Amino acid sequence: MTRTLIIAACTLLLGCSVAGAQKSPNIVYIISDDQAWTDYGFMGHPHIKTPHLDKLAAESVVFERGYVPTALCRPSLATLVTGHYAHRHGVTGNDPSPKYAVGKPELFKERRARLISFLDQFETLPELLAERGYLSHQSGKWWEGSHQHGGFTHGMTRGFPERGGRHGDDGLKIGRQGMEPIAEFVDHAVAEKKPFFLWYGVFLPHTPHNPPERILKKYREQGLPLPVAKYYANCEWFDETCGQLVDILEKRNLRDDTLIVYVTDNGWINREDRSAYAPRSKQSPNEGGVRTPIMFSWPNGGLEPAKRPEVVSSIDLFPTVLAAAGAQIPDSVPGLNLLENLQKTKPIDRAGIFGEGFAHDIADIEKPEASLVYRWRIEGKWKLLLTYDGEVNRYKSSHPRTEKRPQLFDLSSDPHENVNLAGKHPEVVADLATKIAAWWSVKERQVITTYE
Repeated sequence: MTRTLIIAACTLLLGCSVAGAQKSPNIVYIISDDQAWTDYGFMGHPHIKTPHLDKLAAESVVFERGYVPTALCRPSLATLVTGHYAHRHGVTGNDPSPKYAVGKPELFKERRARLISFLDQFETLPELLAERGYLSHQSGKWWEGSHQHGGFTHGMTRGFPERGGRHGDDGLKIGRQGMEPIAEFVDHAVAEKKPFFLWYGVFLPHTPHNPPERILKKYREQGLPLPVAKYYANCEWFDETCGQLVDILEKRNLRDDTLIVYVTDNGWINREDRSAYAPRSKQSPNEGGVRTPIMFSWPNGGLEPAKRPEVVSSIDLFPTVLAAAGAQIPDSVPGLNLLENLQKTKPIDRAGIFGEGFAHDIADIEKPEASLVYRWRIEGKWKLLLTYDGEVNRYKSSHPRTEKRPQLFDLSSDPHENVNLAGKHPEVVADLATKIAAWWSVKERQVITTYE
């Protein structure tokens, strides 16, 4: 039987993808931590230098209008590994609220353990790839216990409770203290003749903003405020580590058979007076909190480098990567498999995307609505932002909620969301609000639903 007939038979009889009938690619996730969608050379930033990511972008299908559904690291990462929205996987914030465990440390510990156990509801990305023979390695940010708990065969994070495991314990050393664990893992996978999956969730450019002086010097010389210069230098430091990661692949002749996926976990706009995020960035549903470039690069996978105008979500990465590996895609995941769109430069057939925002501290780990503060939808040029009265414990300045009525923005002419057009386009507000309600049906907590 010819190879073409074999592929056709596989596709028709077994329901697998053409990619699954070919050699499974190695898969690398590069996940930036706390970085705005503007803060790259290839996105046109006037100061920040990112030559390695610029090169990767030139070799990628780049969606400049990429988004994460939630503007906070832990829920965002949990979406990447499960393929589900935060209201479904249950990890809506970074921590259970300490408000309800004052003087009861054991209760807080129990709630943390319960939150980590939510991952057990799902087949994770590493687990599904393992069914295709993949080895997998976790490094960087990881909140859900040990790396083994996520289904990784190898990794750096030991996890709760033996090391606390809040951000990722030993995993946070990657990048900032070298790339040796990744290089060693890649050599092991090559020796085992296994395809591999790398989770590079590096703790950069996240605080502490303590870049090497050789990089910081370049930004200080531009006369920038010191906190801004430090953040910009951290972005370049992060870029350097991405170059080191790609170099590991190239030196072993693995680059062409590797699918590299780039995304950030949430946005960040640095304040000028200190190393902290400004309003309308981290934790916010505004563009500064949820927008990110999303890139796919796979030289031998039929992906022609291009900049694409469509809106995509990080929730699409889960099914897309599984399809590229020829792995099983769970029926329940809401994201789109973009592989055919990437390989055939086919327009994405979807009207829009959804997102949600929750408080940093989870008021009720069994009830996502308790901490719900925003829901939003982007459709074409429009973005509708709805505000809810969910409980916010700490970080109240991140959720001012001074405008409780619907906020509608024309992103084509107002990408920084300065002009609320909801009062001028009530029909658009009503349409998008109806779609949001149908997407996730919750008890309405919105304070005001219409403009009068």
